Amino acid sequence: MATPFDLTLEQMRTHRSAKWSRVPDDVLPAWTAEMDARAAPAISAALRTAVERSDLGYAGEPTPVVDAFAGFARDVWGWETQGTPGRARLFADVGQAAKETLRALTSPGDAVVLNPPVYLSFYPWLRELGLEALEVPMLDVADGGRLDLEGMGRAFADGARVVLLCSPHNPLGYVYPREELAALADLAAQHDAVVVADEIHAPLVHPGSPRPFVPFLTVSEAARQVGIALHSPSKAWNTAGLKLALGVTAVAGRWPARQPETDWAPSILGQYAAVAAYTDGRDWLDAAVTEIEARTRALPALLAEHLPGVRFTPGHASYLAWLDCRDLGLGDDPAQTFLERGRVLLSSGPAFGAGGAGFARLNIGTSEELVQEAVRRMASALPAPDAR
Repeated sequence: MATPFDLTLEQMRTHRSAKWSRVPDDVLPAWTAEMDARAAPAISAALRTAVERSDLGYAGEPTPVVDAFAGFARDVWGWETQGTPGRARLFADVGQAAKETLRALTSPGDAVVLNPPVYLSFYPWLRELGLEALEVPMLDVADGGRLDLEGMGRAFADGARVVLLCSPHNPLGYVYPREELAALADLAAQHDAVVVADEIHAPLVHPGSPRPFVPFLTVSEAARQVGIALHSPSKAWNTAGLKLALGVTAVAGRWPARQPETDWAPSILGQYAAVAAYTDGRDWLDAAVTEIEARTRALPALLAEHLPGVRFTPGHASYLAWLDCRDLGLGDDPAQTFLERGRVLLSSGPAFGAGGAGFARLNIGTSEELVQEAVRRMASALPAPDAR
């Protein structure tokens, strides 16, 4: 299969997606989690079928998507998701799924546990619902990260009853071991708490990862009772604009009462694409993840050549690099300097919560040439050595 990442800078400049259209023409975007990749052939074919059928109405009956995801989850992760009515629901995206789930589980003013530095959108989601972020920062971030189980226990003892877990972790690329997830599930069960696991990056675990992705709902009986998992093909197959996500639970009746705006929010094109991705898009995914892993492995040497003051611990999932820029002397938000002086846009570290000051997140889900160009632009933003 040809590389999914052979789009040129000129071709990307024609894109109308948020990553490219919301920046000036002289800025290289390396921020939001969109890949610069050709569409998977199976998805392109499915969308053409929908158009040829003139099947462009509201999203339809969800069973084909649920069945396709179940087959993928069984084949790739050994996870049997079918068998209980009401165990899966469709949403427009993981953000909507998370907010609707949190809305049902909480009341304004409640605390929700987060593990920063963590996906920056978690914070505005909580603010929108009137919820408080109770931060239990990840430990050993410089070595790749791990969950602070003692801190999680204290958060539950203090009254927190919901965890919004990012698994695999964004931006660290950390793949949780089964034992860590099982311990979290036991703690949640002891305190009658719920773990909402955002597993959107799960299909992007690298082939060379020291451990596989483990779905939260599979780690133990306790996890089955306390867990809700959120999935979407949007990150792995680069289909965010097609608006389709799934929520999965092992407990019948766990979902909140259906709201009309929730049921009508998914896209029928998202349904077509999801079925194609989960059934016929696996070869494309394998090729994409293999290249992403190569970009991740190559990044430390690239940084050492151009930005030796930046520290980076390669993660084992997805295409997001968490860069420690504190030694550059650029203050709490180095991404701002990279944008102003280097004309390259990264995600701002402080937006990821505690531990984000002095960091920036770089999207390397693109061609080798554009990753190199992004790093060169970052280096150009620094003052000359004799001017420091």
